[in-house]
Amino acid sequence: MTGSARRAWGVTFAGFCAFLGLYLTQPILPMLGQAFHAGKAAVSMTLTAATLGVALAAPLVGSVADRFGRKKVIVASATLLALATLLDATATSLSTLIFWRFLQGLFTPGVFAVTVAYVQEEWASEGTGRAMALYVTGTVVGGFTGRFLSGLIVSRWNWHGSFVVIGCLGALGALALKVFLPPERHFRRRPQGGSLWTGIGAHLRNPRLLATFAAGFGVLFSLLATFTYVTFHLAEAPFNLGPVALSSLFFTYLIGAVATPPCGRIIDRLGHRVALRLSMGAGALGMLLTLLPSLWAVAAGLALCCTGVFVAQATTTSYIGLAAARDKALAVGLYVTFYYVGGSVGAEFPGFLWHLGGWPACVALVILVQCLTILVTHLGWDPARHAPGPAPRGDVAV
Repeated sequence: MTGSARRAWGVTFAGFCAFLGLYLTQPILPMLGQAFHAGKAAVSMTLTAATLGVALAAPLVGSVADRFGRKKVIVASATLLALATLLDATATSLSTLIFWRFLQGLFTPGVFAVTVAYVQEEWASEGTGRAMALYVTGTVVGGFTGRFLSGLIVSRWNWHGSFVVIGCLGALGALALKVFLPPERHFRRRPQGGSLWTGIGAHLRNPRLLATFAAGFGVLFSLLATFTYVTFHLAEAPFNLGPVALSSLFFTYLIGAVATPPCGRIIDRLGHRVALRLSMGAGALGMLLTLLPSLWAVAAGLALCCTGVFVAQATTTSYIGLAAARDKALAVGLYVTFYYVGGSVGAEFPGFLWHLGGWPACVALVILVQCLTILVTHLGWDPARHAPGPAPRGDVAV
């Protein structure tokens, strides 16, 4: 296997491991609510706690990766992530489950953020849009696998078994990362002693990065708000779907897995702003389709929403290399923080709107966020910087 093929498989496995267990509670939220006698907002904390853990750890992981190297941190984080998923299965109360889910989130940036930095460095002269599309494809397959298996397992056993199976699968994924991901070639250590807060301040004064961070917030907000609360919508009349049927909805993720790699070429050829408009516009159209009283229409809408969100994710992450001239790992870490704060808000806030207008109110909120994301990137991204090309090298970590 050639070096480029190994890198491609490696980043795809990294995406798979990062998202395998993070959202596995989505299709079983109604069941968790029954098991713990808790409401929608309470059981949604199993998602919110995990995404908050990611948001807190993301800015710090660049320093760890700078000290120990990209591949070592990615493989070690994937291993700890699998262990934390297994610990979820030991929970005997909702609060304990939320705690282990938070711990699971803390280990995720070591895979997610460091892999994005790895791509920015190793594909610097080869088009990061296509490389990020491969990575996002891995996240799509991982996210689908975790969600689908969790719903399938709870239909035959209990919810504890979902975490055991996904944890073991994550351990196999970590082993695959160790085998397939080549050591970094272009990483350069930065001398220790630089101020983390100085680097953060510099990035937060960069308007293009701020727009990118805001876009990341909107991307994951849209995805988690949609797939967290559509499960409640479809579990009620007139659909009345059970756990297996709800988990089957995540087959729509596979459409995103097929559609995202070709769209990487759109990012490289037409530019980031155009790709973002098209992807978010497609997502908004998909959300409108979910309002129709037809399961097929809802499934088609979710497929369109998935594809739009995944392409938008590849667009925003590949733009970081253009927007950050220095300290790219820190820039990626900050992006991940905003991204997962958006996911935390998206998993929790619509639960309060649900009492006012049910699923239509959630749809309106998601479309509003998608429109604002388009507006922010239109104003903040440089239209003259179309294709990624060679990203500015500089120093890549704090």
